[in-house]
Amino acid sequence: MAIDVKELMAKVGKIRILTNRLIDDQLSGDYHSTFKGQGVEFDEVRPYVPGDDVRTIDWNVTARTGQPFIKRFSEERELTVLFLVDISGSQSYGSVMRSKAELAAEVTALLALTAIKNQDKIGLILFSDKIVKYIPPRKGRQPVMRIVREVLAAEDDATGGTDLAGAIRFLNGVQKRKCVVFLVSDFQDVGYEKLLRVVARRHDVVCVTVADPAERELPVAGLAELEDPETGELVLVDTSDRRVRKAFAERAAEEDEALLRFFSKSGIDHISLATDKPYVNAVRALFKRRARKR
Repeated sequence: MAIDVKELMAKVGKIRILTNRLIDDQLSGDYHSTFKGQGVEFDEVRPYVPGDDVRTIDWNVTARTGQPFIKRFSEERELTVLFLVDISGSQSYGSVMRSKAELAAEVTALLALTAIKNQDKIGLILFSDKIVKYIPPRKGRQPVMRIVREVLAAEDDATGGTDLAGAIRFLNGVQKRKCVVFLVSDFQDVGYEKLLRVVARRHDVVCVTVADPAERELPVAGLAELEDPETGELVLVDTSDRRVRKAFAERAAEEDEALLRFFSKSGIDHISLATDKPYVNAVRALFKRRARKR
C-alpha cells in the first residue's frame, strides 16, 4: 500500500504535540533516576576540606602543590536507548481509537523524547519476520521524530509473522556495549524466550506489550470470519455462542498470565498497554517500580 505522505506527517505532528504535552518534570526526573549511567568518570580536583574521604585524595596533585586535593567524580550519565519495535501483520490491528502500531509509535515517542531530554542517544530496530530497518543510536530531537515516522510508515506495509528471536540476535550483533532496550511487541511468537532471557542479562531490557481489547474478549456479532493477520488463515466463529466467547477469553487470559510469569521469572521489567487505555500512567508506574527497587 502506498504511503500518504501528508497523512503520515499529520500523524507524526499529532504524536509530537501529544507526547510533548505528556512529558513533564516529574516524568523526566523519574526516568533520570530510573535509568542510571554505566559508571562514573573523573570530573575535577578541588582542595581537601575536613570531613572529605581521604581515599579520594589525588596524591599526584597534592605532591605538586604541597596542599591536599581530592578527586571529584560525576556519574557517566549518557545512555544508549534502543527501541525494538514489532511491525508484523498483527500490529496493524485496532478495534477502537488506534491500532497497535499507532500505540507503539506513541509510547515510543514518549520514551524517546524523555530519553533525549536527558541527553541520551536513541536508536531503532524495526522487525517482523525479518529486520526491516535499523537506525543507529544518535542524539537530538530529529532522530526521535524520524523513529516515530518510520514506525507509523511501516504500519501500511505491516505483513508477515513475528520473529522475536531474529530481532534479538540482530540487536546482539549491532550493540556490543550495554544499553537500555525497549522491546515493543504483542509477543505473538514462540521460541524466543531463552534468547530474551540471555540478552536481559547483558542489557537493561523493558518489554512493552501492546494489545487490543478484541484480542481478549470477542464481541457478540453472530457468525464472524476471523483472519490471522500474520498467516492469513481464516476461521469461521459463532460469536453469539457464550461457550465460544468464554473459551476465547480463557485462552487469551492464560497466554497473558504465561507471558507475565516469564517476565517475572526472568527478572525482566515490563509495561502492559492496550489500544483503548491511556499509557502514560503505565509508564510512570514502571519508573516508580524501578526506583523503589533501586
